[in-house]
Order: sequence, then structure tokens, then C-alpha cells
Amino acid sequence: MAKTKELSKDTRDNIVDLLGRLNLQQGGNNAGHTVVVDGKEYDFHLLPSGIINPRSISLIGNGVVIHLPGLFEEGDKNERKGLKGWEKRLIVSDRAHLVFDFHQVVDGLQETERQAQEGKNIGTTKKGIGPAYSSKASRTGLRVCDLLGDFKDFSSKFKNLVRQYQSMYPTLTVDVEDQLKKLKEYGERLRPMVRDGVYYMYEALHGSSKKILVEGANAALLDIDFGTYPFVTSSNCTVGGACTGLGIPPLNIGDVFGVAKAYTTRVGIGAFPTEQLNAVGELLQTRGHEVGVTTGRKRRCGWLDLVIVRYAHMINGFTAIALTKLDILDVLDEIKVGIAYKLNGKRIPHFPANMDVLHNVEVEYETFPGWKTDTSAARKWGDLPVKAQNYIRFIENHIGVPIKWVGVGKSRECMIQMF
Repeated sequence: MAKTKELSKDTRDNIVDLLGRLNLQQGGNNAGHTVVVDGKEYDFHLLPSGIINPRSISLIGNGVVIHLPGLFEEGDKNERKGLKGWEKRLIVSDRAHLVFDFHQVVDGLQETERQAQEGKNIGTTKKGIGPAYSSKASRTGLRVCDLLGDFKDFSSKFKNLVRQYQSMYPTLTVDVEDQLKKLKEYGERLRPMVRDGVYYMYEALHGSSKKILVEGANAALLDIDFGTYPFVTSSNCTVGGACTGLGIPPLNIGDVFGVAKAYTTRVGIGAFPTEQLNAVGELLQTRGHEVGVTTGRKRRCGWLDLVIVRYAHMINGFTAIALTKLDILDVLDEIKVGIAYKLNGKRIPHFPANMDVLHNVEVEYETFPGWKTDTSAARKWGDLPVKAQNYIRFIENHIGVPIKWVGVGKSRECMIQMF
């Protein structure tokens, strides 16, 4: 629910000196993230957040699905905001799969079908991510290396893929020749950035000492295997995706940083036990500016759900946690934290796999007095009100993972480093 990307964007210089590599390992341009640096706001969807740092090299890994028009539109838009030289700092894995325009159309058609047949949809961003991963899994997808190889062969495979989808969706129309012309142009612009991602990562891991930060899109509860299925994304956005999405051996993974807001949010459909459909939820949404960057949809908001955070820790094994957006809670008289789920009056020790069960759980809360103090100017632990410190320590102790960073604003200066 909280995006794993948020920390690496708002506070990356507080976490690690990015003199080495920053790598995006899964997902696509279905997730959006606003980055504030030196008073400038950048919107990223496919570009790794480290692209802002002129001393770092950013790699889009093989696990990512790339919509080339979206990638270049994003880069050009941010360049107009001051992101200079981004193409020279970006490397793209030749094994990454491509999202085509017709994948996006199919995404919308599938949502329409779900609504008509089942009376509900999944709430996708209609960016073609699911259909692209479906093509990948069915072994009919096309990769960056295909686009930059024999274009005649690529064109033949592209036409076959279009026919495959048209057989499933008779209303789908694709101007194949126009698409191929544009793809060839995008391919030539992309060519200087493309490398063998596996070999590049191997050299980075075994060459001169470097700091490497892996950035994941989406969040644990949106993971295709461990999330609130079927209301999930189509990739593995837990820590395992670092291995499969970049070719990094598990033994090379060091620290794992979890990111959670001081309250819980979710975009789109799916069970949300601590959601507050009341004045509290509206306040969190308004004060937190909780609007999806990609879709413009308002995020659903509720009390912090520690059942979810503990579950995410079970899967990812967090070394430390960043607790962001604490300042959004500054005006509340009291603050609740979900600490357990009950089913038929009895606590259940696990996070339910079945969404019907999750819809029916009763949340057990711990209630804290609000601190009613502006925390946005706090820059060290001692600057926080005692009641805010107690709230943070409770979360830390309940999860059993140290909180290393506390965010009280959207700029990098607003991140308190605890140790």
C-alpha cells in the first residue's frame, strides 16, 4: 500500500551516497512518484529516482516492462523542469520486455469486460502492464534486444502478437505500419542506452567498490504472489524481485529498507481493513495530498495497519524502516493504529489470502493521544513532541524492526535520521 519507491526519491541522499548505481527492477509506468529536490518537483514513472543525481548511473532492469513513448515523454517532460543529461545517465537492460500501445488498449478492454461480466473491475491504471506481463509469461512478448536486432524479424513477431490479441478482442484495431515506424524511431533513440543488464550488474558487484541501491515500484501488498490478489500489480514487488528483475544473486543483497507512511493508503479497488470513510479519512487525504500521480485518482486513506507492515516484514526481512509523512497526523486529537485482525471474535495470527475473509475482519486498535504540534520543522529526534516519539516507538517495538528514518515533509531536508 505504501510505495516502496517513496523513500528512495524523497530521501535517497540520506540513505546512501549514490556514487554507484541505482536500479529499477520491476513494474512499469503504472506507478507514479513525485520527487522534490531543491524546490523542483519531478514526476517519475519509469525513470529510477537516482536519475536526478548527476553522479549516479541508473539502470532499468530486465524485470521492468517498458512503454517507450512513455519513457521518452517522461524524460523530456522532466528535462524541461531541469533534469539535464538524463539520457547519458540511464542504462536499459536488453532483456527488458516492451509495452506496446495495443497492450494499453487491451488493458482497458479487459477492465470493461470485468465490469460487464462480474460487476466489478480490478482498478488497473490501463497502462498495459498486465497484458505486457501476460505476453511475457506466454512467451510471445518482445524485448528490447528484439527491437534493436533484425527489424524485419521484429516486425514479423510484432504482427503475430497483434493478430493474437485481435483474435481475442475483435474490436481491437492497430495501425501496424504506423506503430512499427514509430518503434523503429524509438529504438534508434534508445540504442545508445542499451546494455547487457546481467553483465553490467556483475561488473558493478565485482568491480571497484560501489554503492548500489535497488528501487522497486509498487508495494508488498500489490505483489502478484503475496498481495491482495487479484487487486494487485503483475510483477513481484517484494525483495525477491531484486534478484529476478536485475540478475543479482541473493547473497549480494545487503540491507533491506521498508517504507511505510504513518497512516495507510491505497489506490484503487481491494480490501482495506483500516480504511476511514469519514472525516479522518478525508483529512488524511487532503493534508497528505493523496492523489495518484499516474491516474489522478484520490488515494483511499486509513489508520496505520501494523498487520500489513508485519506481513511485509515476514516476506522481505526488513533491516530498517522509514516512517514517512508523520507531519500529516499533527492536527489529530487522537490517533489509532491497527494491531490485529479478528474473525468471528477471535484473533487470527496471519494475513488472510482470501479477499472475502479480509473484507470481513474486525480490526483491533491501539489508541494514542495526538501531539497537536507542528512537526514539519523537526530535524532531529529531540525536536519531536514526546507523544510523537511514543507513537513511533510503539510502531517500532510492535513490528520488531528499528525505524531509521522519520519523514516530516516532502523535501529531503525533512527526513530525520535516527541512527
